[in-house]
Parts: sequence; C-alpha cells; structure tokens
Amino acid sequence: MTETARDMTETARPERDRPWIIRTYAGHSSPAESNALYRRNLAKGQTGLSVAFDLPTQTGYDPDHVLARGEVGKVGVPIAHLGDMRALFDQIPLGKMNTSMTINATAMWLLALYQVAAEEQGAAPAELTGTTQNDIIKEYLSRGTYVFPPGPSLRLITDLVAYTVTEIPRWNPINICSYHLQEAGATPVQELAYSLCTVIAVLDAVVASGQVPQERMGEVCARMSFFVNAGVRFVEELCKMRAFVALWDDLLKTRYGVTDPRHRRFRYGVQVNSLGLTEAQPENNVIRIVLEALGVTLSKDARCRALQLPAWNEALGLPRPWDQQWSLRIQQILAYETDLLEYPDLFEGSVVVNARVEELVAAATEEIDRVQAMGGAIAAVESGYMKSQLVASQATRRARIESGDDIVVGVNRFTETEPNPLLADLDTAVQVIDPAGEQATREQVAAWRAGRDAAVVDEALLGLREAAKTDVNLMPATLACARAGVTTGEWAGVLREVFGEYRAPTGVSGAVTAGA
Repeated sequence: MTETARDMTETARPERDRPWIIRTYAGHSSPAESNALYRRNLAKGQTGLSVAFDLPTQTGYDPDHVLARGEVGKVGVPIAHLGDMRALFDQIPLGKMNTSMTINATAMWLLALYQVAAEEQGAAPAELTGTTQNDIIKEYLSRGTYVFPPGPSLRLITDLVAYTVTEIPRWNPINICSYHLQEAGATPVQELAYSLCTVIAVLDAVVASGQVPQERMGEVCARMSFFVNAGVRFVEELCKMRAFVALWDDLLKTRYGVTDPRHRRFRYGVQVNSLGLTEAQPENNVIRIVLEALGVTLSKDARCRALQLPAWNEALGLPRPWDQQWSLRIQQILAYETDLLEYPDLFEGSVVVNARVEELVAAATEEIDRVQAMGGAIAAVESGYMKSQLVASQATRRARIESGDDIVVGVNRFTETEPNPLLADLDTAVQVIDPAGEQATREQVAAWRAGRDAAVVDEALLGLREAAKTDVNLMPATLACARAGVTTGEWAGVLREVFGEYRAPTGVSGAVTAGA
C-alpha cells in the first residue's frame, strides 16, 4: 500500500482528554480484607479509591459497643483506630493515591487517621489528594448517620475546611451530596437548590469563623466538591449537570467575589443511581448503569471528574469482586475504547438542551431564594421544610410507579422473564459476610486498647474535650488523639458529651401521600 493510499484509509484522531478518576465504592468485613480488594481493583486498572465505612464507624461507635451489634463490617469497613487505618492502606502509597472517603459525622476523625497513616508511610500532608464527604446536612435530610446538632456539626465542617486549605491544600474537605437527595426523592430542581443551599451554609460559616483570610476564599471555593446522582432520565440528568455548572459559577462570582475562573470550576464526582436498581430482573440494571454513566460523561463542559458505578446485583446484596470488576470494565470501555474523550462539547448550541438548562436554573434559583429567606439550609433543616419537600416528592414518585404512569421495566411492566443464569445459585450470587468477623473485630479493638499508653490517651482526650468547649480549630486536638491511639468511639464520645446529640425532623407529617 502506498503512503497516499494509507493516508486515505486512516483518519487522524483528535487528542484525547484525560479520563475521569475511575473508582469502585468498596469496603467490608475488615481492614485486611478491604485492603486486598483495593489492591486487586487497582491492579485491574482502577485509578482511585472510594472507601465505604460501616455504620458504627459512620456514627462514632467502636465495634464492641452495644449499638454496633450486627452492623460491624456489613455495609463497609470498620475503622476503630490508627492500626485499622494502617492495615486498610497497607502497600498502597497514599502520597500517590486519590482517595474518597464516604464519611460525614466522623469525617474529621477519619481524615486525621488517614493523615497520620500517610505520614508514617513518608508522605507529607501537602501531597495528599482525595475527598472527605463531610456533608452533614444531607444526613439530616436523607441517610440519617448524623450524631451532633446542626451547629456543632457545622463547626466540625468549618474547622476541617480551614485546616485543609493550609495544611492539605490538594484535599477536598467536603463533598456536597445531591446524590442522597435524589435517593430520598428529590426532583432535579430540589437537587440543585438544596445542595447549593448547603454549600452556601458551609462557605458562609467559613467566612464567619475568621479562620481563612478573605484573599484565600477563592482557594476554599476551589476545593468545594460535589457528589452527584445520575438517574436514568438521560437528557434531564445531562441538563441538570449543565445547570449545576452555570449556577455554581454565578454563585461564586456574585456572593463570594471569586474572580479566578479556575476557582469557579464545578468539581464533582458521581455514583450513578442506586435507588433505581431493581431486584426484579437485575440483569436490566447493567443498561441502566451505562446510560446513567453517559449522562455525566458525554457533555465535556459538564463532565464529572470522578465516577463510581454500582454493580448489577446491588439490589440483592453486597457485590462480589467479579461484579465490581464488571462495573469497572464499563467505565474503562467508555473511557478507552470509545471516542467519547476526543471531541469538544457535543451539546453546545443545542436548542433543546439550552432551553431545559434555563428552566432548571430558573426554578432552582427560585427555590434557593426561598430557603435563604427562611434563614438558610440549617434553618430549613431545623424547621423540617426541606425534609417535608423531599418526602412529598418521594411520595409522588412512588405513586407514579404504582399507578403505572412511570414504567419500570421488569417491575410494573414487561415482567415476563426467562430464568436468570446469573442467579442460578442465590447463595453465591452476592458476597456473604462471615458473621464470625464481628467477634474477631471486637477482640481486636479490645487488644488495641490494652496495648496503649493509658496516660497518653487520657491526655489527648482531655485536650479534645477542652478544645471542644472553645472555638479553636479541633483538627490539632483530633490529630493528637489519632497519634495517641484513641478509638473512634472515644473521640466521638467526648464530642457527644460536649455537643450533645440530635434527632432531625422526619418531615412525614407534611408529606403528600400516594392517595392524596
């Protein structure tokens, strides 16, 4: 073949954009087992870590606490002390890793353990990259793993933001979560409005604390990240992300005076919709997951910076390593096999997309103004307003499914099915946690306590208690606790004593019922 003929048969390909960070959300049983899973996934081409913590860790209890019974290691990894954090990241260089930690009420504590474990590996705090979820407002509205009242919770968030901007400047100290709002029933407008009201509350608190000079607020805004849900309504989800970009840019310019466009970039990661995954005909979840991933990757001007996909069988139980591998391969095919990353934004100038984005921006702005008029996100949580709105939206959603107005394939239409060979053996179709692991974890935390210097632990906890009674930044006292060998339950227990606990409004009394 001549050079001319070869030129005619080959088309020069555009330079490809760098792919988003490819993750799977993982953690179970024990630090050692979770570490082995992480290292297997990294060897398969995963480019970042997303850590799932178990419920006792999320709510500040040690594995041997009575309230932890039956929950240790079930929906995530139990982390009770620095030794657990060391084991979780054994042979994983934290100075080179981008780690997302899904943790909220105890976010400061887990980041302190992570920082100390990284320092023991030889990594400086300034080298660390990743994210602590740390969005407590959505816990009051959806998941429920809060501990402290809104005021002290916001103080913990503010202290962590102020600490990281100087000490861990490449770290995202918070991930504002519209993801869980959608899972709790939020419409796209509510997702946009309530997550932006949350970030306003956080940024206003940082400004009011006086811990960050005004000239560095651009750096604070640049490290605000978002954790977004992507549902199966593909076009609407894509438009929602473009609306997020527009609203965020305008907010930072007008409310916080951020002039550097780099500081106004909308930084977001995604876990695609888990609420929409079905137990019936679970094989259908694969195409749902692919479409939802496209909704946050196709649009270059609003493309996610990190993505984690659920597994096809998550509605049935904990995914196996093979199931997670399948979800990992979906991302890799999108990023490396397709030409998705070779082109400018595909939707620029689209009349349909632009019109829907403008509608979402206008409606979200109206709702943001309504919440701000109430006194902001904290006031709207305490009054029950935002929760009642989500409950009503969820009731409407359920009513549409139950009436058949919204079709869910395999659930309320097209329910006829062939036997699923993937579920031929139900006992092996999902990961099963060994119940003996909980007892082993309880014994390990007891052994850890017995091996500590009790005087050093007491001194560190006293320092934390005294600091919590003032308005000083709590991160230094928390780091001292981590280095002394304090446990998760002990750290949270001291703050429970000082801050008290909280029960958020349910919002049920104001909800619209399906038959209303």
